[in-house]
Amino acid sequence: MFIDSHCHLDRVDLVPYGNEISAFLDEAKKDQLDHMLCVSINWEDYPAMCGLVANHSQISISVGVHPNEIEGHDPSVQELVDAAIKDGAVAIGETGLDYFRLDDTDTEGVDIQRKRFSAHIQAAKQLNKPIIVHTRSAKEDTLALIRDEAAGETGGVLHCFTEDWDMAKRALDMNFYISFSGIVTFKNAKQIQEVAKKVPADRFLIETDSPYLAPVPMRGKQNYPNYVRYVADKMAELRGVSVNNIADVSCRNYNDLFNR
Repeated sequence: MFIDSHCHLDRVDLVPYGNEISAFLDEAKKDQLDHMLCVSINWEDYPAMCGLVANHSQISISVGVHPNEIEGHDPSVQELVDAAIKDGAVAIGETGLDYFRLDDTDTEGVDIQRKRFSAHIQAAKQLNKPIIVHTRSAKEDTLALIRDEAAGETGGVLHCFTEDWDMAKRALDMNFYISFSGIVTFKNAKQIQEVAKKVPADRFLIETDSPYLAPVPMRGKQNYPNYVRYVADKMAELRGVSVNNIADVSCRNYNDLFNR
């Protein structure tokens, strides 16, 4: 059985399933998808996301605001804590730092992202829940905030990992897991594939980040959580183990991190 440790079900096209999440979940079972974590991106869509997945025990949720979400409400630490308690969220995020689209002179944008990341870490520590981190073009600042805010007290995961082994190793040393998405299946993703070989067996997760970043052989199409099996296939190839091993180990790691 597989667990998709990071997806956005509220953004997945369910038209092929009659716009019924139950129909999709029935189909996903055929691909041995046992569980998935539906991750929040912004405050405005969060209530609808919760409503969509409510009463489905095979779906957990997180609460948080993505670093690139700049126009909506920026929740306070207390708002994040209250929402997580009310809705039974298993994690805080996704949050983090993403400087990819920021101009080099946009100090205000950098400051907003850092303050938001800090607030999410504080909420995670209050709740003693893991934090889901998105990082892009912000390696040193991401690691510095994790260290300075003592985020390792609760731990978490660098999701959809796209950086080098140096970043992975430093995050691992601060009690974080590394999660691999469909990007690891891409032909030119050599750096990520090298990291996938090196991460300790008890510290990796697999994910889809659906509906984005569909893995080979579905690249170019919309991504679905049950496509996580293709990520598992590539991880098995890279690590020289069976797909069943990847499934079992990644499920155990997910359960350990998110206290499932």
